[in-house]
Amino acid sequence: MIEIKQDIDRLLHNQRNLLDVMQEMVLLVHGGDKIEYMNPSAISFFGDIRNNHKKINADKNKNPASELFSIIHRAIEQDMVGVHKEITINDAFLEFILAPFEGYKGDRLHWLFLRDITRTKSNIESIHDFQNSMESILNDEINELKDRDRVRESLASEKNYLNDKFNNFFEEGTMVGSSKSLRQLREMVRRVAKSDATILITGESGTGKELVANMIRESSDRNRKPFLKINCNTINDSILESDLFGYEKGAFTGADSQRHGKFEVVDGGTIFLDEIGDISPRMQAALLRVLQDGEIIRVGGNTPIQIDVRIIAATNNDLPKAVQDGSFRLDLFYRLNIINISIPPLRSRKEDIIDLVSHFIRRYRRAFKKDINFLPQSVIDRLIKHDWPGNVRELENVIQRSILMSKSNVITENDLFFDNPLEKINSTDEISYLHRLDGMPLKNMLAEVEREIISYALAKNKGNVATTAEQLKIGKTAFYDKMKRYDISPKEHK
Repeated sequence: MIEIKQDIDRLLHNQRNLLDVMQEMVLLVHGGDKIEYMNPSAISFFGDIRNNHKKINADKNKNPASELFSIIHRAIEQDMVGVHKEITINDAFLEFILAPFEGYKGDRLHWLFLRDITRTKSNIESIHDFQNSMESILNDEINELKDRDRVRESLASEKNYLNDKFNNFFEEGTMVGSSKSLRQLREMVRRVAKSDATILITGESGTGKELVANMIRESSDRNRKPFLKINCNTINDSILESDLFGYEKGAFTGADSQRHGKFEVVDGGTIFLDEIGDISPRMQAALLRVLQDGEIIRVGGNTPIQIDVRIIAATNNDLPKAVQDGSFRLDLFYRLNIINISIPPLRSRKEDIIDLVSHFIRRYRRAFKKDINFLPQSVIDRLIKHDWPGNVRELENVIQRSILMSKSNVITENDLFFDNPLEKINSTDEISYLHRLDGMPLKNMLAEVEREIISYALAKNKGNVATTAEQLKIGKTAFYDKMKRYDISPKEHK
């Protein structure tokens, strides 16, 4: 008998050790409302609820133990012995199974095995989400491929303008286009270039006035002599005068030696005065002396100096109107306007758009290393419909950006983005702007607002400093100082 008891104790001990090391939760349920045994895994999850069943069942608050007893009661009542079932307790997913067990006194017992499958469920959900994500990505890729196929089919029926126009090669530095007005402009440049007559180039911002000045100089007899370009509205009056005409020693603070001006340095060559309409009355008088007598007087000096310089001037201002307003000298206007070359805006010569687009594609596909070789009719139609307030410069920007945005060797309508720098700021932009200023000292806020106002006013006036300063009721010298302080260039706003 002793040996049999020892064997039974050994078997029970081994069984308990086995149950204690199991990761699954194991409970021995007596009659459906009492826990006789819990292994460590079960105690860790539910706490030790042995002999506490009455208190737990009386507890109206929902807790893991009360939920467990409720589930056990239903499973025993429904005779779910041997049936695998998933349950949720305390936000954890559990898989459980009941197994009958007969006690040595004939008691009604059940083994309850529980396995925490929360991580498994989470992994399955993650895999499922990943599969759905992959399916979504694949569907998007398939749809994009279908869209590309539709685009290819559509493009196959469209004319490729590059095939025709790439053969029409325009050299860099020349006026691109074949319109009648452009042919007349080239002919006029050819006829007047050989003379030494002063030339006034007029036209809207972005039409290519500097390009025409280059063509005149290259076709002239002075093409081997110095060529200097000066933007009159980027330099304040006093500096511009001393820069052009030079100064004598002691003419002003810091003038510790004599200095030759640009007109003396470029003697025998050509000077291009861009934005001539923005110079002050004092500079107008000094420039008139150059045009009338062919001589200059250095700042601080009294002796005239003879020079031989051809002057090409340019402006996007309405000089006749400025003469009527009294802001520009009539005699200077006549001296400048001996030969007037007026460049037509792009909107009046839209037949040149195809040549210009082809020219810019050739330039920027090489620069950006993108093999753009198809330009469909739909894109050309949209470009021709646009009014081009920024003229050729705006067109160049649009094509440059479209080449960068293009996803293939074709420029599509989706790649075209037109600029409107004068578009009103909407309420969302205003809120965003205020957020950007938030946290700044008041002094910095006011400076930021002033900088934005100056940039906006310059853009509205196409970079015209004189007009902008007049509208803002500020002197030109003070206005130049503010532009320098905020690092604003009028040329960038033309």
